[in-house]
Formats: sequence, C-alpha cells, structure tokens
Amino acid sequence: MLGLSPETTMLAAVVLPFIGAIAIAFLHRSPNLREAATLVTAVLLAALVWSLAGPVMAGARPDVALIEVVPGLPLAFKVEPLGLMFALVASTLWIVNSIYSIGYMRAHDEPRQTTFYVCFAIALGSAVGLAFSRNLFTLFLFYELLTLSTYPLVTHNGDRKALIGGRIYLMLLIGSSMVLLLPAIIVTAFLSGTTEFTAGGILPKGLDATIVGLLLALYAFGIGKAALMPLHFWLPSAMVAPTPVSALLHAVAVVKAGVFTVLKVVIYVFGVETLTAGGARDWLVYFASATLIAASLVALTRQNLKARLAYSTVSQLSYVVLAAAIATSSSLIGGGMHIVMHAAGKITLFFCAGAIYVAAHKTEIGELDGIGRRMPVTMAAFFIASLSIIGLPPFGGVWSKWLIGAGALDAGFAFVVGVLMVSSLLNVAYLLPIVGRAFFLPPKPDDHDVHGEAPLACLIPIVITATLCLVLFFAAGTIEELLRPLVTARPG
Repeated sequence: MLGLSPETTMLAAVVLPFIGAIAIAFLHRSPNLREAATLVTAVLLAALVWSLAGPVMAGARPDVALIEVVPGLPLAFKVEPLGLMFALVASTLWIVNSIYSIGYMRAHDEPRQTTFYVCFAIALGSAVGLAFSRNLFTLFLFYELLTLSTYPLVTHNGDRKALIGGRIYLMLLIGSSMVLLLPAIIVTAFLSGTTEFTAGGILPKGLDATIVGLLLALYAFGIGKAALMPLHFWLPSAMVAPTPVSALLHAVAVVKAGVFTVLKVVIYVFGVETLTAGGARDWLVYFASATLIAASLVALTRQNLKARLAYSTVSQLSYVVLAAAIATSSSLIGGGMHIVMHAAGKITLFFCAGAIYVAAHKTEIGELDGIGRRMPVTMAAFFIASLSIIGLPPFGGVWSKWLIGAGALDAGFAFVVGVLMVSSLLNVAYLLPIVGRAFFLPPKPDDHDVHGEAPLACLIPIVITATLCLVLFFAAGTIEELLRPLVTARPG
C-alpha cells in the first residue's frame, strides 16, 4: 500500500487505530466529523491489513522488534497466516460495525458517543497488535489492553445493571489472565528459555505428559476470552452493553481474540507433537465437547434474544478450542476457519437483534410473533446467518465443522462427530423457532410497535454480513490456502 514495505505496513496497521482514537476524541464537538474519522480509520486499517495478504500468502513473514523492555522480552511483531486471518476478520468487520454503530447510536441518541468510538478504536488496535504479536510477552500486553479498552463499552449505559455486568467482565477476564495465563507464560519461559512463537512449538521435547497437560490447563482457562466453562459468565453478563458492543465482543475482537490465542499457543508454543504425546490434551477434547453441548442447552432456556445469542457464542467458541485440542492438520485449519465463519454469522445475528430493538423496542423472543412481515429484510438475514451457524450449505459454517469432524476422526476421537451433530441439532432448536415465530405466527392483536425496518445505517450492514455468510461458502478454499502453512511449516 502506497509503496510501503510489509514491515512498515504491519507497524502502520498496529498504530493507526490508536491515532484514529486521538482524532475521534479531538473531534468530539462535531459528531459528523467524529464519525467520519471513525470510518476513515476503519477503511484505512482494512486496506493496510489486506495489502499484507499477498506477501504473506507468497511466503513473506514481516518481522519487526521495536524495543527490548527487559533483556529477552522484546516488544515485537510478526505477520504469520493465523494472525493475518484474525486481523483481516477484525479490520474488515470494523467497517460494517462502524456504519451500524452510527445508525444505532444516533437512533437511540445514546450518551457518551465519543467515548464509545474512542474505546472501539483502541479495542481494534489492541486486536491487531495481538494478532501480529511475535511472542507471548507482546501478546499478553495487547490481550490486557483489549480487556481494559472494552470495559467502558460494556458499562456504557452507566446504570446499575451495566456496572454489575462490567464488574463481572473485568473480574473474570483480568483475574483469569493474572492468576492463570501469566503464570503459564512464566512457566513456559522457564521451561523453554524463550517466549518467541516458533513453528513446531518451543517447549522442550520429551516433556512429561502430566506437565504438558497442567500447562495446557493454565492456558485454556487463563485465556478467559475463549469463554470455556465455567469461566464463561463474563460473556452473558456483558450483554447489558449496546448491540454494537455485543457485536464487537462476539464477532469482531474480544472472543475471537480468545480462541485465536488458544490456537496460536497450541501451534507455536506446544506444537502438535508435544501436545499429543501421552494424551496430554485428551482432557481438553472432552471438556470442550461438554462446554459445546452444555452452552447450547442453556441457550435453549433463554428467552431474551441477546442472552440466547450469548450462550450460542459460548458453544461456538468451543468448536475452536476443540479443534485446537484435537490438534490434527484438518482440525487446526478448521478451527482457524471457524473464527471467520462464526464471525460473519454471529455479527449478523447481533445486528438483527439490534435492528429489532431500534425499530420495535423488543428484546424477548416471545415478543417477535409476526415481526418478519414488517421487518422482512432483517429476519431474512437472521435466517441466513442461523443456517450458517447451524452449518448447512450453501453457507460458510459448513466447512469449518466438516474439517473439525474430519480431524477428530483422524485423531481417533470418533465421538466428537456425534457431538458436532448433536450441537447442530441444538443450533436448529434455539435459532430456527425465532425465524418461525417471525414469519409464520400472526402479530399479537395489541402489537402496534413495529412500523418497518431499522434505519438504513443499520440495515445495510445487516445485508452485507448476511451476504458474506454465503460468499464464505465459496471462499473456503482461499482461507484454507492461507492457513495451510500452519500445519506444513517445519519446526523451528
């Protein structure tokens, strides 16, 4: 882009959102200019990240060390396929989320809008910094910054419910990272003598399987953003936030940062050979499978639309953790692909939930009878996204589930295929009745709240992300090509 080297482009992508946050704050007296700064920053960030795709797919690995904070712990960045994929998801969806946010925040005349856009930009900068981290030290810094920058977004409404939700959010995420993740990083550095991400892993070969299993537990539960039960409560608690924030949490940055980190640690810290030796990872296969089913069962019981979608996310995140634990070529690629597929589907579902709230002020599933007749575009998009989350063709979600299942068979975990099938049936049970209510039940006689679709600034992003669910079905080969080096690179 503009003749920049890949290294300069990478650093520009990390820094740009923070510069955008300053510009947004400076323009707080002019809402139009403030929102223009948000959109310009989002578009420029996506352009920078997308310009790295060609070089990385051709084999380049841009690498820059900025400063050595203490001896052996540099603040350093490197673009590799998994990080690039996460950065592409975050930067691309930030554009549509920004458009949606403008429509949503203006429609509700929300307070503290400048703070909202500033924190959003910092969160995206943190996500990109995390994506391009070259070592565990850099990753940990941006992981924590992502938590801190999203806390004001969770508590945006400022009421008691928001403050309680924010307290749970901060306590669980900071607590898990300080009590479990940080010790895991320290133990890793002690055992291996480095924190640098390396193909094939950095842990010494022949390490006792019990030690590997315990270290894996520290990482799996210490990465609280992955929402593995029982450390998942922060996610439904955070649903008190405005819908654009929910979309950020579930699709753009926060939970995706969690499962991305799990995948990155498995591939570049443990390595497949060390992780699978002696059955060190077997417990996580069973634990992730249990979370996958349990969260879906809880989703069935929730009548608040955002709460049901929140527990759906807990379940869907477990697909990626499960893929990482299975640790075969197919499952690791499938786990990376699921980050993309779930992002498109879940952001569409949350956009639809927000549009329903904007247009009809409805939040409960029992209130949605007949709403599809008055909001047909919104509910059609909800249907498309649901089919992708369920894993039905011709929508993107089918490919990641297929690869994870194939990887499970390769690793001898045949029961996982049954788990995936049951999960998909539960997805049908908690998503499609919402669509059925909307299109096939008559509106309640006293329901006069729905007058049509949400504003165009909300509706256009919904159409874009729903279309993306279809496009990704045909783009799965390109995603697989990007991720293939993860399982073919020689150990470092």
